[in-house]
Amino acid sequence: MSGIAAKLRHNRDRAQGIGTNDHAQKYLNQDFESLRDDCLERGVLFEDDYFEALPSSLGYDELGPSSYKVRGIAWKRPTELCSNPQFIVENASRTDICQGALGDCWLLAAIASLTLNKQVLSRVVPHDQSFEDNYAGIFHFEFWQFGEWVDVVVDDRLPTKDGKLLFVHSAEGSEFWSALLEKAYAKVNGCYEALSGGSTTEGFEDFTGGISERHDLGNADPHLFHIIKKALERGSLLGCSIDITNASDSEAVTYRKLVKGHAYSVTGADQVEYGGEAVHLIRIRNPWGQVEWNGAWSDDSSEWRYVSSDDRARLTNRSDDGEFWMSFSDFLRQYSRLEICNLTPDALTGDDYKKWAETEFEDTWRRGSSAGGCRNYPNSFWMNPQFVIKLEEVDDDPDEGQEGCTFIVGLMQKNRRRMRKMGEDMETIGFAIYELPEECSGLRNVHLKRDFFLRNASAARSETFINLREVCNHFCLPPGEYLIIPSTFEPNKNADFYLRVLSEKNADFQEIDDAVESHVEQIDIDEDDISSHFKSLFGQLAGDDVEICAFELQKILSRVVTRRSDIKTDGFTLTTCRTMVNLLDKDGSGKLGLVEFRILWAKIEKFLEIYKDRDMDQSGCMSAPEMRMAVEAAGFSLNNPLHQIIVARYSQDLHIDFDNFVCCLIRLELLFNTFKALDEDGDGMISLSFFEWLDMAML
Repeated sequence: MSGIAAKLRHNRDRAQGIGTNDHAQKYLNQDFESLRDDCLERGVLFEDDYFEALPSSLGYDELGPSSYKVRGIAWKRPTELCSNPQFIVENASRTDICQGALGDCWLLAAIASLTLNKQVLSRVVPHDQSFEDNYAGIFHFEFWQFGEWVDVVVDDRLPTKDGKLLFVHSAEGSEFWSALLEKAYAKVNGCYEALSGGSTTEGFEDFTGGISERHDLGNADPHLFHIIKKALERGSLLGCSIDITNASDSEAVTYRKLVKGHAYSVTGADQVEYGGEAVHLIRIRNPWGQVEWNGAWSDDSSEWRYVSSDDRARLTNRSDDGEFWMSFSDFLRQYSRLEICNLTPDALTGDDYKKWAETEFEDTWRRGSSAGGCRNYPNSFWMNPQFVIKLEEVDDDPDEGQEGCTFIVGLMQKNRRRMRKMGEDMETIGFAIYELPEECSGLRNVHLKRDFFLRNASAARSETFINLREVCNHFCLPPGEYLIIPSTFEPNKNADFYLRVLSEKNADFQEIDDAVESHVEQIDIDEDDISSHFKSLFGQLAGDDVEICAFELQKILSRVVTRRSDIKTDGFTLTTCRTMVNLLDKDGSGKLGLVEFRILWAKIEKFLEIYKDRDMDQSGCMSAPEMRMAVEAAGFSLNNPLHQIIVARYSQDLHIDFDNFVCCLIRLELLFNTFKALDEDGDGMISLSFFEWLDMAML
């Protein structure tokens, strides 16, 4: 299926609710129940052909097929590893999960926080699975992936070494939900090694569909403790970490038993009375299941002796399970950053929670058409996709300290982790926010051009451009309409992205783009308007049948344009000439008569004038931005997706010569004219049978 057809199919599935929380998309079209029933009927254990028990599923570099690290690895089912394997023992808890030989502590920290919310956990880890009832060696999990929920099937063959699980494992050794969850997540991302290195927020979001924000604890918000407490009460997932200064610091243990470069979960926030003062405490968990903070308010610290017996009984847990308390002031001193995943409305039930309003869009950056780069590139920045948010209601919360509208913008690049196997990685991404001018207020069929961005400064922007999967920031702006421009740092970087906004109040958020319209002036010529000189010339060119076919047209036009030094072209292709004939051939003969040829000649003269005028650098060919403006000058208003198609179809190295320029404009006019002729009631819809569609497509 072509990319455009696949995109249309995807959009239609989304419109029908496929991919929502209640109707997850079957990943790779694998249906868990059908596959399990088939295995049970045949009396076999499931083997996943899409994620096989082979070295390629482990990795591509350090865990690649030729790496020494994969020697001695055997894939075994839980039934081969212990006598009584369990999927979940007495419900999943945050102390179940221990890290293995893979550098995915960020994922484990997210899994640990996931266990604190049973509703979210049961969605990601369907509990109606076991190694007893209807066991067929197959399990399934649900993940959120860039705006849609997918149901991922795996077999239960797990990589082991010396009889022990190589990667994630349970503390007591007989519980396997976390190991199977990790395998399913590795499948979605291409292999286990693709999970090495990441941000806890990535796991948070893929388990909840939430949107994450990051806080620099060295420059903490003065209300951060309140924010943490409020986030925990809303069921948000939180993680923290300590930055490293060099590679040797990675997972180094400090004298206070904190691990650098390691992802922790924040599992609680509370307050106790100590020495006559209120002390704020934070509860943190190390996903290793051991190695705990040994400073103030740790499990065995003396501070606990001087709090009330109720607080002591409520908060203390004297065991080396990886979880511990520390004061909020120590938390700010010891840790570098905090990540909070705000849950979306569909992840929360009941009236006890305040819920965000959410809006989302999928779009693409494509070389030459919609990948304009950041504001450092003013000649192309305007080409990026553009979105407008209308903020009308100010916040109710007096703690905000100012009258304004709070919203969170999250920009996420899609599928980049999966592309590591192909040698690609994260692009550097960010966004800018501009106040929309009054003259554009309420308009949606407009794509703001270069001059606007040269004259106007941004009202806000992402804190940084960064090569992570997502950049997310929290804003509070006065009521009004604002333009959001997502981009890669450098222009001409191909990537797919997912943009969403969470707002405290309902806000109108939508993509804006130029309307798709044709305003091409029709050229009306009859035979009396044609000069005798042109008639004589046509007679010489046309031959005995007094008509010009596509082959003859190619010879004529190529002879004319190749003499010119001000335009770059190798002459007209037969495809271009056939398109010209199709546009003007009124009787279906496949040839042009005198009047039809004269109209074509007038069009080519006009195209040549536009081509030279819009060739700003006088290079003899059109750059992608020049082509965009030339198409508009020719009478067409097109949106970003259509400009992407033009660059993909008609450019070579992002440059378009005169032949392709003419072919593009003729093709556009032909398509607009054809649709208009068939759209009898003018409603923008036509109906074609399969054979009618083939006839049209073959033109």
